[in-house]
Amino acid sequence: MKPTSISNFITRHYRHFNSATLKDAAEAYKVFLNHRGKMMVTLAGAMSTGELGLSLAEMIRKGKVHAITCTGANLEEDLFNLVAHDHYVRVPEYRQLSPREEVKLLKRHLNRVTDTCIPEEEAIRRIEHRILELWLEADREGKPMFPHEFMYRLIRDGKLKKSYQIDPKHSWLVAACEKNLPIYVPGWEDSTLGNIYASHCLTGEIKNVHTVRTGIEYMMHLAEWYPRTVKKNPIGFFQIGGGIAGDFPICVVPMIRQDLRKKVPLWAYFCQISDSTTSYGSYSGAVPNEKITWEKLSPDTPRFVIESDATIVAPLIFAYVLGW
Repeated sequence: MKPTSISNFITRHYRHFNSATLKDAAEAYKVFLNHRGKMMVTLAGAMSTGELGLSLAEMIRKGKVHAITCTGANLEEDLFNLVAHDHYVRVPEYRQLSPREEVKLLKRHLNRVTDTCIPEEEAIRRIEHRILELWLEADREGKPMFPHEFMYRLIRDGKLKKSYQIDPKHSWLVAACEKNLPIYVPGWEDSTLGNIYASHCLTGEIKNVHTVRTGIEYMMHLAEWYPRTVKKNPIGFFQIGGGIAGDFPICVVPMIRQDLRKKVPLWAYFCQISDSTTSYGSYSGAVPNEKITWEKLSPDTPRFVIESDATIVAPLIFAYVLGW
């Protein structure tokens, strides 16, 4: 490592409290990969709009991430950023905005996510027009696909390339598409494109609501991927935030073991980045030990909780794992 590298900086300065946990989790991630481990990364919150792709895309391309579970918002917002980045508006003083100032943003068709506004016309509508064509085509042909498969098809047909406004190497979705990474998107309908899809089903333009496959089928697919993969490689769980993006995939292990009554190993590494207050009774704030009682983790599973902002922590851990 170079003396000025991020990895060296972390090694030298991150010695106590949350910073020490960050270093320990990052080092354990590297050790896990060195022992043939495969890593599931889960994305909650607004990580795509927070441009996590700057580091996550490289993690995917370098073989440090092997599956992703994300919210519908994170799936679509990486693509929104890819085609409309120049039109995004940053609002550094977002904490001081009055309701009237929020209305002004609304009238400009700027949808605010913390300090960043997604431009409706340049981002959402641009993708809507193109993906609607794919939905209608699949509906006519009776060929249902998962949400991420429609996104992969959108990227692979090349028609969006002329609209790219960032280097595609900084898009985690493009990187995942290149690797044909399995992506799981529980609760996809809770997203802008999910809402738009529902509207086209309601108008009757899309005849079969199941043209876009969702939740239960995703769980069934995950229940096939996990045993197949874990036969040769232990599988770890790197959770960014809480909510359904983390709760959905981690449940596949007890489901396989308890409901299908098949023997599979538990998750072999666990790390959660969360600024949610630790609390029994809150999924987002539950400590990893609680997951032992649900037969998700074992007492021997390396377990880490880093209580901080994921936009600060995740890029640092990824940089450490990448050796930057």
